[in-house]
Formats: sequence, C-alpha cells, structure tokens
Amino acid sequence: MTRETMDYDVVIVGAGPAGLSAAIRLKQLDADLDVVVLEKGSEVGAHILSGAVLDTSGIDRLIPDWKEKGAPITVPVKKDNFYMLGEAGQIRIPNLVMPPLMNNHGNYIVSMGTVCRWMAEQAEELGVEIFPGMACSELTFREDGSVKGVVAGEFGRDADGSEGANYEPGMELNGKYVFLSEGVRGSLSKQVIEKYDLAKGKDVQKYGLGMKEIWEIDPEKHAEGTVTHTMGWPLGSNAGGGSFIYHLDNNQVYVGFVVHLNYKNPNVFPYMEFQRFKHHPMVAELLKGGKRVAYGARAITEGGYQSMPKLEFPGGALLGCSAGMVNVPRIKGNHNAMLSGIEAAEAAVVAMSEGRSGDLLNGYEALVRTGPIGDDLKKVRNVKPLWSKYGLMASLTIGGMDMWTNNLFGFSLLGTVPHGKSDADSTEPASKHKAIDYPKPDGTLSFDRLTNVAFSFTNHEESQPAHLKLTDPSIPVEKNLAIYAGPSARYCPAGVYEFVGEGAETKFQINFQNCVHCKTCDIKDPSQNITWTVPQGGDGPNYPNM
Repeated sequence: MTRETMDYDVVIVGAGPAGLSAAIRLKQLDADLDVVVLEKGSEVGAHILSGAVLDTSGIDRLIPDWKEKGAPITVPVKKDNFYMLGEAGQIRIPNLVMPPLMNNHGNYIVSMGTVCRWMAEQAEELGVEIFPGMACSELTFREDGSVKGVVAGEFGRDADGSEGANYEPGMELNGKYVFLSEGVRGSLSKQVIEKYDLAKGKDVQKYGLGMKEIWEIDPEKHAEGTVTHTMGWPLGSNAGGGSFIYHLDNNQVYVGFVVHLNYKNPNVFPYMEFQRFKHHPMVAELLKGGKRVAYGARAITEGGYQSMPKLEFPGGALLGCSAGMVNVPRIKGNHNAMLSGIEAAEAAVVAMSEGRSGDLLNGYEALVRTGPIGDDLKKVRNVKPLWSKYGLMASLTIGGMDMWTNNLFGFSLLGTVPHGKSDADSTEPASKHKAIDYPKPDGTLSFDRLTNVAFSFTNHEESQPAHLKLTDPSIPVEKNLAIYAGPSARYCPAGVYEFVGEGAETKFQINFQNCVHCKTCDIKDPSQNITWTVPQGGDGPNYPNM
C-alpha cells in the first residue's frame, strides 16, 4: 500500500496534558522544530475525562504566566472533606490526620478537556501542528527495528475489514522521535511495551474504572471550591474504590465514582455501584432538584511507581498515563503527565542538538524516576497494594502511616509492597461468589447505562469494522459466560457487551457504537480475549467539558 508521507522532528500521539506539554516545551526550546500532535477525538478535549482537581506544579513549570494568559483554571479549592460512608450516614475523617500530601490547598477544580483546548491554542501559537480526528492505527519502523512514525487517518473500511468505496489509506507521519501520550492502555503504547519488553522487571500494572457525571444543582446547595472524597458504602467488601464530588462554578458539580478493577466477584457491576452511591442520603440531598448534564467513563492507571514500565524505547518515549503516573490516594495525575511531557521534550532537544534520531532518549527515564514525578509517586507506592491485599481499613491505617513516614523521613518501613495478580487474573469463578442484587435506576438520581451513554455524546460510524477485537470468538460464551457468569455484560460502563439468546443459542454481541473508549474490557476480561483498538478518527465520545 502506498501512503503519503510527512516528516517531522517529533510526532506526538495524543492531545492530552502530556502530549500538549511536550509540544509546547519543544517549541519553547527550539522554535524551528517541526512538531505535530495527532488526536483521535473529533476535537482536542473530546476524549479527555478526569476528576479533576489540578495540582498546578506542571502548568507552573510549563507556562508560569498561565493566569495572565487566561488559562481556564479559575476555581481554587476552598474546602477539603473526607468521609467514610455507611448505608444511612457518614463519619467525617479529620483533615489533621491526613498526610500533608493529601491537602488540596493551592489546587484548582478544572475541566481538563477545557484546559487541554486552551493548551492546544498555546501550542498552535508557537507553531505546533495539531490534527484532531486523526486516529493512529499503526506504528512504522526503521530497518534497525526502532519506531519511525505512525499511520494516521485511515478511513472507509467496511464492516468486514475490506476497503470500501470511499477508502482512504491514511498517511505515514514519521519523526526523529515519537512520543506516545495516548492515555490509559493506549493501543500503540501496549504494542511498544510488548515489542521492547518494557515491563520486564516491573510490577504488574493495576487499574481502576472511573465514572463521572456533571450535575447542575440548586444554587442554595452549591459551594464553589468544595472538594469531597468518600470511601466505604456502597462497595463494602465487594471492591476497592471511592467517590469524589467537586463543586466548580456555575452551580455545577462533578460527581464521580472509582472502582478498582482487581475485584474477585465477577458479579460486581461497577456502573450500578456508582448509581447506587447517588442514593446515599448525603449525596441524594445534594443532587435533589438538580439535573445531570453529562456522563463519561475512563480507566485509571493505579499501579504507581513500581508498575511504570521502562519509559524509553528505540525512537521514542512513553508519556503520562501511557506509562501510568497517577497518584492513587491523591487521585491526581495531570500534573505528572505535564511534567513527563516537559522532561521528554527536554531530552529530545538535547538528543537532536547532538545530531541523534531514532535511538533511546537517554536521560528521560532518570528525570522521571528521580525528579518530581518519582518523588510524588514513590511516597504513596504502598497504598494501592495494601488496599488490594488487606482491604480498606489496612490501607487507611497502615497505608496512612506509610505515607506519613515517607513524608516526614523520606523512607518506608515497608519497603515496596508488590501488587500481586493482574486485574484480569484477580477475577474468580462465579461459583465462588454470590450474585448481587442491584436496585433498578429511578430515572431521577440514577440512570440505566444506555440513557447515560447518550449524555456522553458518543458516535461511531456503524459501517466500519468493530474496533473491539476478539482473539477467539468462542471464549465469551464457552468460557467467560460458563465460568465467570459473563462479566463483560457488567464491567463495561457503556453497555457494549451483551449475551443474547438462551442455552445453545446464546450469542455474544458487541455494540461497539456505544463504546466510550474507557478500555476496561482490554484490562478486566478474565481470558484477556478482548483487544481495544482505535476506531476511525473522530469517532467515540464528544465530551464538552469533562
């Protein structure tokens, strides 16, 4: 196949905080560099979903005068609340017992989608080329095996994978270096990690599923700048996780729920846990009289410091959540994503000034692991594995003490606690567990999945091949349904997967048009039989301000 080719100094996949920070920093250091950012969403920000309370350390370093430049970072955190929930009430955890790193003083409640749109404007003013609607479906390689570039913008395949009447083969965009900043479980990043064995010697990566709604609430109940986190009910012993409620401006609140994907019982239904959470008296009272205006979901990397793969590969680097840089107890990763983009850009400029290309960006790895990112993640590295192995109370007590010793003395008495099994391997046969009876959504506080997916403004061209690939089409029914009670029908927060028919007539159906690109199926499927790939560019959710 012959494709048009374009050459750049640096090709960046993904217009999130990591990719855009890298692009901006490259042009700050050398205005003559040719830099391109390729974004699969219909516009910058369309596929961005985050809490988000922003630690500004990344943007402070990248654009110190961001306030003067009009960055949409305008709602400072005024109040921090931490609660342990029971079914009928709650207990507030005093802020004084929380390690200092949990303090949100100086942070801002933001829409990361809106922040990324603003960052894209700053990048374009510096001369960065940004192409939205350009899904990167393949990597290209040099003869020595290093990454050369990507194939982007392929359109027009029919449902069977053949070239349709309006087929466009896309373009090859090649660079001296390629930065992968695709976010969690990116399809190209996954290939690179496997091809170059970047996870060798590292702990398994761990994940959570984050679901989020934006609500407009009664002005009388709105408290701009208030940040609330909860743990406990409704998850109980079924799974780890918790919630966040952030009051931004214009009488809006972000209501979010995170379920750790290492749960054992395949009957757990993360989406319905989220919907049930909103019926807690404290939450229901806040939302009463309000209306939901948006919904979305996204996987979260939770492995932390010990699970980050090697960040350098021949011809490029992994940035941000492509490598996994979320601080789990703080529920923050955007600042580290930005810092990783800055570090990668600075390493690449040094390499190119020496006449190098296509090799390892020596120095980037060290800058991440021993600099501010590593410092941020290393202090909390034991919280998630303690939670996974011993439960919530152990995480709160032992994990809390561990964070205190790290914060005060710079070391952990526990060393580094390993994670253990992958999230897929953590799933146990349904015969070992009881079914869970979830209340039916009431249509006022809680909603069924398909109704909520409409509020993600998701769209996929139906004539294209399904971007969710089965390694073995027989496994969903013969193994996953028979042994694990068909968990894909529950772990997907968009209702993509369902089993239709009965007995010998049962079939596995993939409604890929509903997919919000969370990647949970690629992570949690107990047989690791589902591979998430990119659909054609521009398809997927169209988040306005998530």
